[in-house]
Amino acid sequence: MIGTQRTLGVGPPGSALLYLIASPVGPYYPTGFKAISLEATTYAVRAWPGGVGASKLGANYAPCIVPQMQAASRGFQQNLWLFEDVDEASGKKEEWVTEVGTMNLFACIRDKASGQPELVTAPLDGTILEGVVRDSILALARERLVPEGWKVSERRFHMREVCEAAEEGRLMEVFGSGTAAVVSPVRSIGYRGKLVSCGLPDDREVGEVTLKMKDWIEGIQYGEEEGHPWSWKV
Repeated sequence: MIGTQRTLGVGPPGSALLYLIASPVGPYYPTGFKAISLEATTYAVRAWPGGVGASKLGANYAPCIVPQMQAASRGFQQNLWLFEDVDEASGKKEEWVTEVGTMNLFACIRDKASGQPELVTAPLDGTILEGVVRDSILALARERLVPEGWKVSERRFHMREVCEAAEEGRLMEVFGSGTAAVVSPVRSIGYRGKLVSCGLPDDREVGEVTLKMKDWIEGIQYGEEEGHPWSWKV
């Protein structure tokens, strides 16, 4: 949507144009999955509380271009945006996981005490996009993973928790979600000079849960799963 009022100035326009661009695309991974590496970004902030981080605006992407170029120069495909804030439970500052450059982020972490696997993603607090694929993954996980003993959570989690889980072998897998790729497996995260392994063996490009989500969602999209309530005949 763009303003079309024939004046220059800062203010709400008297007229606007809503336009859609449609283009055919091929598969995002034409030769199979390729796990990516992320750089946890602490020196720049993608979105501040009370701002427009939850909206699909070009203004949210422009400030990310330079940090993404810098991450690419160091061999990373995307930025993992962290936001420093106080942990209400401990009173200490932590670097909270928000989202990836063009995707929401999910992590599969095994609980230290009980061993229960948990699929976790950041909550909708106004700083991340309410992705439709994110919503689909949460719905399918609650329907299909919870009966298998999983816990599915929308909660704040910080980078220290991710690092501790990785060091202790409890970080099972990490993946991004978005409309272009559906899911994108993450092999590693660069964080404060260290490379955090995200649970993928060297000979694999995708984790079990990531692959399940892709197959489930695409099965519904292409009508391979008959009778699903998300599918409508046109």
